[in-house]
Amino acid sequence: METIFSNTKDAFSLKTNFELLRAMFLFKIIQNKLLVKIGASLTNFFFKFYIPVTPIIKFTVFNHFCGGVSELDCNSVIKKMFNKNVSSVLDFSTEAFKTEKEFDKCFNKKLSIIEFIKNRSEIPFAVFKPTCLGSIDLFTKVSNADKLNTEEENQWQRVLQRFEGVCQKAHDYDIKILIDAEEVFVQKAIDDLALKMMLKFNKNKAIVYNTVQMYRWDRLDYMNNLLDNNNGIIFGFKLVRGAYMEKEREIAKKSNTKSPICADKAETDLNFNNGLDLVFNNLHKINLVCGSHNENSVLKIMKMMSDNDISNKDDKIWFGQLYGMSDNISFNLAIHGYNVFKILPFGPVRNLVPYLIRRAEENSSVKGQTGRELQLIVNERNRRRLL
Repeated sequence: METIFSNTKDAFSLKTNFELLRAMFLFKIIQNKLLVKIGASLTNFFFKFYIPVTPIIKFTVFNHFCGGVSELDCNSVIKKMFNKNVSSVLDFSTEAFKTEKEFDKCFNKKLSIIEFIKNRSEIPFAVFKPTCLGSIDLFTKVSNADKLNTEEENQWQRVLQRFEGVCQKAHDYDIKILIDAEEVFVQKAIDDLALKMMLKFNKNKAIVYNTVQMYRWDRLDYMNNLLDNNNGIIFGFKLVRGAYMEKEREIAKKSNTKSPICADKAETDLNFNNGLDLVFNNLHKINLVCGSHNENSVLKIMKMMSDNDISNKDDKIWFGQLYGMSDNISFNLAIHGYNVFKILPFGPVRNLVPYLIRRAEENSSVKGQTGRELQLIVNERNRRRLL
């Protein structure tokens, strides 16, 4: 179906011919689950034994999906995209921290990023991953309502202080902040902290946004319960389909419990669209970020905005996609005046490997997504050949 998102000229206007060729190569690999699995295993092996593959990874997959090693590295990408009316969200995407020293370091890094982006209209949001501020085991125990010992209680209090410190800094500078969603076994603690932050900082406008993974069949009830039981705040919701599907299903299978994930893509799509309906029925108290690479979902929002006489530039509604993916959505939305940003990961190459592997695994699991990316790239290369 031809839509505004079929326009490859504007979608890939920032990509050189070489960058298009590299993207085609990467998505052909990502399309194959076996190659993704082998590539992930080899990458982890190489890093474990300090085999020097960092330059290769940086030149290929890192440069396609990431903005750079530091905030300053990202500036050229930020500027080029904003010239096309596409904003950026800097994401320090390192993972797997384990010690209190590492959590403090990550906390200070988040504060420094907020300081770096203050008063910059091209970077309207900040973002953080909750388990960068505390251990996964601790988030798991709190999510399960397990009793914490004295040391764990002290650690959790430090998590609360870090969590609130990041949100307070964002509030002080009037910067919206996205709280990433994670695996089901830690999400209850994240949801509770996100609500606590919204109750404190979202009284007059949406500053704190919690991410809602709509491939979970329980998320509509979660949002309805929040709306029914909390008054006097503006909710910030970032709706996504989800990023841990294969892992969640495997965990449920091993533990012989019901999977938290919708049965199939059709059910997930329906759940996502029902979530959008809920948001638009409550726009007087919800601000939305649509974190979707699905063209039909974006078109649905565009129609609902039109039907409700909502301006394309209304700050209540933003669209967000990952850097290196779905440029046809991001840049064509921007041309038509919508609020849109790219999540721009950055950090040391070695530390971003878990993020890059997860992106590859996620794409290989989404039927049709990678094929669509490939076809658009091919279309643009063919278009350029005819010039």
